[in-house]
Amino acid sequence: MEFFDFGIIHNNLKEILATFFNLICIFKKLKALSKRCLILKNNLTKLLMKIKTKVLISLALVNILIFSEDAVACTRVVYKGLNGTFITARSMDWKTDIPANLWIFPRGIERNGEAGTNSVKWKSKYGSVVTSSWDIASSDGMNEKGLVSNLLWLAESDFPKFTKNGKDKGLAVSLWAQYTLDNFATVAEAVDAFEKNTFAVVSSHIPGTDIFATVHLSISDSTGDNAILEYINGKLVIHHDKKYVVMTNSPIFEEQLAINSYWKGIPGTIMLPGTNRAADRFVRASYYIDAIPKTDNTRVATASVFGVIRNCSVPLGISSPTEPNISSTRWRTVSDQKNLIYYFDNVLNPNVIWVEFSKIDFSEKAKPKKLSLENNENYSGESLINFKVSQPFKFAGLD
Repeated sequence: MEFFDFGIIHNNLKEILATFFNLICIFKKLKALSKRCLILKNNLTKLLMKIKTKVLISLALVNILIFSEDAVACTRVVYKGLNGTFITARSMDWKTDIPANLWIFPRGIERNGEAGTNSVKWKSKYGSVVTSSWDIASSDGMNEKGLVSNLLWLAESDFPKFTKNGKDKGLAVSLWAQYTLDNFATVAEAVDAFEKNTFAVVSSHIPGTDIFATVHLSISDSTGDNAILEYINGKLVIHHDKKYVVMTNSPIFEEQLAINSYWKGIPGTIMLPGTNRAADRFVRASYYIDAIPKTDNTRVATASVFGVIRNCSVPLGISSPTEPNISSTRWRTVSDQKNLIYYFDNVLNPNVIWVEFSKIDFSEKAKPKKLSLENNENYSGESLINFKVSQPFKFAGLD
């Protein structure tokens, strides 16, 4: 008969229990460590976001300094009021006079992209009112569906490599805004088409100058939708969101957003950046377009938006030999996308003028018309009667 050695069993049980309790302690420590790791992960994520923002801001400031010598200043802002009231405003700032005229383009105009034998070709689906620059490009405008397009300078733009008369389809940058107005009723339609990259937007020198045209495009519509289109490193980058209501010049749009996020932590009633630099104008426009009253009173809303875009303008004659990027505001436009009214404000004239789309014949049988403003002609108020039937200008092509 075998007998159990209870002493040995007792010792073995003690070892087993000790190991078990050690495992419990290790498990608790691992659980606590896991919580700490999760906290550390969250803290690291927040830190990385802060670092990313600071890096973007730093890059933006570097870009401002690098590209300031050739930059010009413009601002674009979108107001969102009540009951479908949307208004887009922009300023055109340039170092020298930039002759502008207003044009009425009806539907059915045949156009090509002025990029050589393989240019994009189209027939305009929608009529539009545009502001031309030197009568070689559409810089700004609104079509009969309330879609607004604005070209603003962006020194960092890098358009695709393109061979004139080559195999790839092209569209000269002078037609970028006009192509958008001719073909699309909404921002979503335009973004969907541009994302397909069926052709390249390409650039060249402004005729008669050594200035290479580097711009980006903003579009907004009567629903309050917005998109910013930029060519960076030869690729089209599209920022599409209703919240993108402000655009200026340098730096690229992603970096503009980073700078603005920093300033959002500082109440605008306490301090706002006040220089004429693009980044500062972006912050001021963002603050004021949100601060003004939200209304469907057209008179009040239009006056408020004019106040914002004038706040971001540069007084005529302002220049600095050490800061050539500061350019005087030459003209401003305000597009009422609900009531379809296009306003134009020449800083050398005392009166704002406008045209009401309800009075315009945009049918295919209608003739293009021009309101001459290049010699600072002075009109007042609703000015459709002063438009004259004219042969459309020729858009600038590639060198």
